[in-house]
Amino acid sequence: MDVKYINPFLDSVDQVFKMMLDIEVRREQIKLSNRETAASPRADTITSLVEISGQADGFVALCFPTRTALGLAARFLGSDASELNEEVVDAISELANMVAGAAKAKFDMDPPPKLNLPTVVRGTNHRDSYPTQARWLEVPFGCEAGSFTMEVAFRPAS
Repeated sequence: MDVKYINPFLDSVDQVFKMMLDIEVRREQIKLSNRETAASPRADTITSLVEISGQADGFVALCFPTRTALGLAARFLGSDASELNEEVVDAISELANMVAGAAKAKFDMDPPPKLNLPTVVRGTNHRDSYPTQARWLEVPFGCEAGSFTMEVAFRPAS
């Protein structure tokens, strides 16, 4: 997997979390993953997926355990978030949208990649639609709200 597709997302997670949430994130060991372990294998996870198309096709997923999602949403919304509800889902979706948008601005491609609106899913029943030829890169993060993972998969456009 070419780092030119990954680095803009890594930088954008740092940038968006610092600017929008005033939270420093710690990146942990990056690893390759396979479809069986990628994209939030735990049932208590909320995942925001952004599909990317252009010179490469793929997905970026921000995967949050429920507790982390609630903490980030509360900070993002400036109010209490004690249960997974529509406001929390919208906040998580908007965070992924901001990370993807910030990454898009960092891509050195002409034309730049196209981003679809985020899709938010809960649990594990959403892996089947991912590109079968894509390789997943899993990037765990930690922050004061808890742990989360960014997962990225790309394949060259046909």
